[in-house]
Amino acid sequence: MTVMQTTPAATEGATPADICSAPPRRHPRPDGQDRYTISEVVAFTGLTAHTLRWYERIGLMPHVDRSHTGQRRYSNRDLDWLDFVTKLRLTGMPVADMVRYAELVREGEHTYAERRALLESTRRDVLTRVAELRDTLAVLDRKISFYATEGTTR
Repeated sequence: MTVMQTTPAATEGATPADICSAPPRRHPRPDGQDRYTISEVVAFTGLTAHTLRWYERIGLMPHVDRSHTGQRRYSNRDLDWLDFVTKLRLTGMPVADMVRYAELVREGEHTYAERRALLESTRRDVLTRVAELRDTLAVLDRKISFYATEGTTR
């Protein structure tokens, strides 16, 4: 499996699923007809073809289906996974940790605790960065306010 299961949030009595918190974007094609070329995935995700091939090479996106001519064919599940990986990149998670997370997903449900620990560590890093950005924003706001005040008094 190349992607995490993306299903609606678990309801009472249902088994838990490994899902992204935000609902996946609407796919261009319905499941079953969801075979995308690399150029279509580039257009849909904003990633480059080089990045997609690199993700495959390093194990972040293994087992991408191929057509009878050897061309990559991506599914809606692959698009969901790429969306999640893009979010992980935005967090600043190192690529090695993203690859480790992908390995854990492929290993199955018994890795939930390790996956959770990895995501919690990343979350702590993100919260630290958010606090730093808020402090930086406050400095910028003070400077802008100063220049707005000084600009009107002269």
